[in-house]
Amino acid sequence: MSIRIALENPPEFYTNLDIMKGHVVLTLSRPETVGAIIVKLEGESRTALGIPNDNSSTGVPHREMPSAGDIIYENHKILYKVAQAFPHENSPPQAGPIILNSGQHHFPFQFKFPFNNSCGNTEAMAKIGGVVNAGGFAPGSGLFGLGGIRVMDGTKQLMYSHVTKTLPPSFTGFPGEAEIRYYVKVTIQRPSLFKENWRYQIGLKFLPIEPPRPPKNNQEAYARRPFAFQPRTPPSTAPPSTKKRTSFFGRSTTPQPPTPSGGPSNPTADGQANPATPPSIEMSARLPHPAILTCNKPIPLRLLAKKLAPSNGEVYLIAMQIDLIGKTIVRCQDLINTEINRWVIVSRQGLSIPVSKPDDAVGTEVILPDAIWSNVPLPNTVMPSFLTCNLSREYQLEVKIGLAWGKPDHASNNASSSSSFFGGSNRNKGKNLANIPQEIHLPLNFSNVQVFSGLTPPAALVEAMRQGRTRPTRKQTNPNGRPPQQQQQPQPNISPQGVASSSRPPPPVLPPRPAVATPQQQQQNDSSEAALYPPQLRPGQDAPPYDDAPPTYEEAMAEEMTGPVFPSTARPAYSGVTDENAASSLPEKN
Repeated sequence: MSIRIALENPPEFYTNLDIMKGHVVLTLSRPETVGAIIVKLEGESRTALGIPNDNSSTGVPHREMPSAGDIIYENHKILYKVAQAFPHENSPPQAGPIILNSGQHHFPFQFKFPFNNSCGNTEAMAKIGGVVNAGGFAPGSGLFGLGGIRVMDGTKQLMYSHVTKTLPPSFTGFPGEAEIRYYVKVTIQRPSLFKENWRYQIGLKFLPIEPPRPPKNNQEAYARRPFAFQPRTPPSTAPPSTKKRTSFFGRSTTPQPPTPSGGPSNPTADGQANPATPPSIEMSARLPHPAILTCNKPIPLRLLAKKLAPSNGEVYLIAMQIDLIGKTIVRCQDLINTEINRWVIVSRQGLSIPVSKPDDAVGTEVILPDAIWSNVPLPNTVMPSFLTCNLSREYQLEVKIGLAWGKPDHASNNASSSSSFFGGSNRNKGKNLANIPQEIHLPLNFSNVQVFSGLTPPAALVEAMRQGRTRPTRKQTNPNGRPPQQQQQPQPNISPQGVASSSRPPPPVLPPRPAVATPQQQQQNDSSEAALYPPQLRPGQDAPPYDDAPPTYEEAMAEEMTGPVFPSTARPAYSGVTDENAASSLPEKN
């Protein structure tokens, strides 16, 4: 016996709206009794954190009685779809299990990746659990009544806090702490207590569709920093001191006065050779607003220099480094841990790019050439920004530049290329301090940048999302029947003193039930109550979070779209998971 899952034209990674087609290839060496063949498309976001020594403020329920060193787990089923490959769901019901002859058998299956995670839908999760009927035979037809399809217990997901967002990308990198994985699992059910079911699974890579980008504009996000070099000490023009100096052995020596050369001894006597005014410049790094980076694309960065004070000094860009900082927030129940990753995008030293010239007027802006970073894409290990129930990824951009007052010495720069960006070096040792270029290093930070996947959503879906936002949904309509646009600005309440004070509209409440109702009226009341009854609320919430409501209209439009949305050749490289078929680094515990 052997089981294999063969996918049709699998891309490097799957994305939203992709239709996955494949076959379950079952090879039997002898006839076998099979009750059903179930295929599941699953995605899990799993976290595990250890209880710290001081766990008094962790907020973990006291009934669990955790102690220092214990590990708590949280597993979210962000994707869960079940399909029956055999017998087919539309096939007539069978009286019992089916005997498959020896040989090779193919059972096709098909899935479509949704937009949002499934664990946030509490109603759907509450309906999943236990044993459901198999399509090929009657319930309970197996031995001792064991004849159904066993699925996960969705009620366990109700214990966690959820958000309804776009499916997150595949993610590993913190062994034993956090991971996001996607699988295709097949279970061949054998209706007998003495024969275990056959199981097989393969891993997948997933990269989500990016959200709709805002329209292009001329606005820019910037990080700027003004600076000024220190004034240089002018050379000493006073005559040498005539004070006697004592040597190490106690002998006194009297310095001889210098021999007059016939010229003026004070070079500043004519008032023309004053010390040079130190340059003062404002450096600014700019990104299109909002600050959005794209996977496998160069950073759309602009670097500008503005002269702030009149000076005859020349300023040069001598070093530059661009770092992308990723902050991963890992949450497990009430424990939170933050992991930091850093990618060095560009690191260049020994540059000599003019920033400010002596003849530039005050206020002149110079755009530095972008050849240093314009052809360097983001590494394929950078995943897009995401937010899911127990994991999130945020990014920061740090631009570090080195400037010099005076033209740098390339020979000395090359000799000291092994020195760090901010560290010092010995290349200026033994030189005249007045001739050494003065250096300064500036950090320019963007505290919040977004990284998009580069998979643009279809135009039809974007239009459907816009239309869906303008339509009032069931959760956005209150019992008064008024649209939400009219409730965003509530009517002011006039106090006895005549001062108007605004208040929020009350949350939806159930209408009073009639004392006596006929079966027809009871059916109408049940349907109206189902539409008005608020979803399950978290502790401390008085109204349902409308922002987390699943976009049913967009999901419906997405289900209607057929065919490949993104060709495999147009998908960028992504390596968020080193080996999608590797064993999980977290133990099987919820």
